[in-house]
Amino acid sequence: MTEFVQVSTATPERQQAVELAKGAVQGRLAAGSQIIGPVGSVFWHLGEFGEAEEWRLLVTTTSERYAELEKYLLENHPWDNPELLAVPIANGAPRCLQWIKDSVAPET
Repeated sequence: MTEFVQVSTATPERQQAVELAKGAVQGRLAAGSQIIGPVGSVFWHLGEFGEAEEWRLLVTTTSERYAELEKYLLENHPWDNPELLAVPIANGAPRCLQWIKDSVAPET
């Protein structure tokens, strides 16, 4: 497992994505977040075909903080079963990676 991950999810409304991002960053579960959208989505969910407009949320954190970030996102997400994926960050600029690590370090 790599030390850093980028986590993605989506919400039906922009403000919901903003609130999730703010909570994650203010709670030091994520170094930063980008909100992209609206984006079109086509999917199978709970046995049904669907199409929707969503707001994509990308969040950067460490693998060590992922479990807490996942818990926060699932507890505060507007959907009961959101897509929530973590992709390993294989490489990055050293100062950027240090920023992620420093930003999510628990406050002492």
